[in-house]
Amino acid sequence: MNYKPILVNAGEPNSIFLEIFFKTLKLKKIKSPIILISSEKILKKQMKKLKFKKKINLLNKDNFDYTKLNNASINLINVNYDQEKVFEKISKKTNKFIEKTFQISFEILKQGKINKFINGPISKKNFLSSKFLGITEYISNKFSVNNNCMLIYNKSLSVCPITTHLPIKQVAKNINKKKIVQKVLLINNFYKKKFKYIPKIAVLGLNPHCESIDRYNEDERIIKPAIKYLKKKCNISGPFSADTIFIKKLRKEFDVIVGMYHDQVLTPMKTLYEYDAINITLGLPFIRISPDHGPNEKMLGKNLSNPTSLLKAINFLDKN
Repeated sequence: MNYKPILVNAGEPNSIFLEIFFKTLKLKKIKSPIILISSEKILKKQMKKLKFKKKINLLNKDNFDYTKLNNASINLINVNYDQEKVFEKISKKTNKFIEKTFQISFEILKQGKINKFINGPISKKNFLSSKFLGITEYISNKFSVNNNCMLIYNKSLSVCPITTHLPIKQVAKNINKKKIVQKVLLINNFYKKKFKYIPKIAVLGLNPHCESIDRYNEDERIIKPAIKYLKKKCNISGPFSADTIFIKKLRKEFDVIVGMYHDQVLTPMKTLYEYDAINITLGLPFIRISPDHGPNEKMLGKNLSNPTSLLKAINFLDKN
């Protein structure tokens, strides 16, 4: 049986990603061939630093037969980049290199032969430069996708923020009924297609206890009407108060908890499951997953980073 490859973009070269990539290759026998897009020189330097040995199989990005690939070697599409030290301080210096790696990734994905994509972390401050809220929005823009959804997935419980990397003062004016409906429907359809069942979805209110001292209450004006509309299409409940929904007895009743902003759902999610979660972008013409961690400069070169999130991402995609 031929397994379709998993395309992996290593992202920021001064991050822990290649370290956890090496650890994943050691820990798991992966059926789907991995195609890595990164710098050969950086790869070799980090392999030496982190005491990881494996042959490198250089691929021509315009002409390779994925049916003949396996993971006996690291299948690498090289993008030229080098630096004096194994790890340097993250800066805009790597921007052109990262942009080129994504450009090649998108060219391959648009051919339609590969539909499984993992990207390593980037520095939002340096690479995105406020042009996009996050890498989810960056990738969606490149594929002209307006309706996307960030699903932090764990088989026991997943979460989704309606707004992603927004300053808290901008959250209230960036939620609306249409956005809630679109994202919940993406989640519902994903579970039906991927797992063959209708998920139980909880929606959180924006304000403490779903109440507001202001005359305008988003929970009453926006969130409740969205839930009322969605009840005809999904197994959905709410709005719930964010301070109690993650209590064990309550969270066990749901497959997905949808919040109004990033930390409202990601803070409890990471507290409960730590690295045992993956970031799936819904709405794209392929499955895109990002391990749930950042570049983590403080851990560079220490060989102490936990590969669980990348392992989970590959396990999720390593099916057929």
